[in-house]
Amino acid sequence: MRISSCFVLPVGEEDMNLLRQPTSRRAFLTSSLAVGAGALGAGLLEAGAGEVAAEGGITQGDADILRFLSALETLETDFWQQYNELGGVQDSEVQGGSGSPTYTAALQVLDGDMPQYIHDNTEDEFTHFTFINAYLVAQGKQSVNLDRFRTLPSSKAKGAQKIKRLTNLMQLTVDTSWYTRYRSRTKNPDFGDSFPQAVPDLNNGQFPAIPRSDKDLAPKNHLQAIANTAGFHFATIEQGGSSLYPSLAQRVTSPEVLRILISIGPTETMHFQTWMDKAGNAPPLTDPTNGLTFPDLNSPPFGGEDFQTNLIMPEPTIFLDRKFPVCSIVRPTETAGAAEGAVAFLTRDGLFRGQSSEFFAFLNDLARRADAAQRAR
Repeated sequence: MRISSCFVLPVGEEDMNLLRQPTSRRAFLTSSLAVGAGALGAGLLEAGAGEVAAEGGITQGDADILRFLSALETLETDFWQQYNELGGVQDSEVQGGSGSPTYTAALQVLDGDMPQYIHDNTEDEFTHFTFINAYLVAQGKQSVNLDRFRTLPSSKAKGAQKIKRLTNLMQLTVDTSWYTRYRSRTKNPDFGDSFPQAVPDLNNGQFPAIPRSDKDLAPKNHLQAIANTAGFHFATIEQGGSSLYPSLAQRVTSPEVLRILISIGPTETMHFQTWMDKAGNAPPLTDPTNGLTFPDLNSPPFGGEDFQTNLIMPEPTIFLDRKFPVCSIVRPTETAGAAEGAVAFLTRDGLFRGQSSEFFAFLNDLARRADAAQRAR
């Protein structure tokens, strides 16, 4: 079977007490996304993927899938919070930061409602990982806490919190092949097909998606290139979640865990379609500081159905077997290697540049265990 590339803690009484209480967004955002358990021990994740569920509980394989998803949702929340601090809406729902009016204005070139969309996406990711962690604890399973990996620097731009981060938005290598993948009527990554990049330069360098400091607020086309990078990056991330949830749902045993995955997954798809629409509004330009070029996707050598910017619905394509008629679907949804493929994709994206070997070992272990989960027959 083909490996998907869609993108992609011991529980103590103190941890139980914490997750029994309503989570404070203020505490979360000012203490760098803290939730769940304490130190990660050497005995972490000892049970096997095939472990049978205790009466009324969930299998270890289901817990491993949820734990991996909790980790990814925590990482998503970390970088969405960085976007919101500078370009979103800072309020009682999503606190932290004070905004960068100049960066926000550049984002609004893509859509006037970008700050609200960024805010809402940030809040959604926060609720995803806090819910999954609380559910794990309620099932007597280990939750996930990534706090010890908060080592990466913040943007120095005015408006950003000066705290340690899990993710890096300042050296991204953004894969934009999702843009043409969802417009193809004859190809599907689950069949081994590959797709051209919408913005080739973004996939061949390291570029900021937020201002690294206030020096990045000029010249105008440099700042707009940063905002354009963010616009494409939003969709790049959310298309991964759109695929990951249905890919892993095929491995769960518990109907309730299945319900969790098929309830959260579609929200990622809602995010993706929103951002795919906004990415198409990125103005063509060349960054005078580094040569990064955003092409006019409606004109040669681009243009046509593969690049047309107002196509935001998934075109029908091949599914399961070429003998069947084409069907409009999320793709990929192959389950083999889905979790490890997601980690590899996010790593290539540059989100983890600067992270420790310990971080990669931990995240890859979570992914391996999720991919090893098997649905009980």
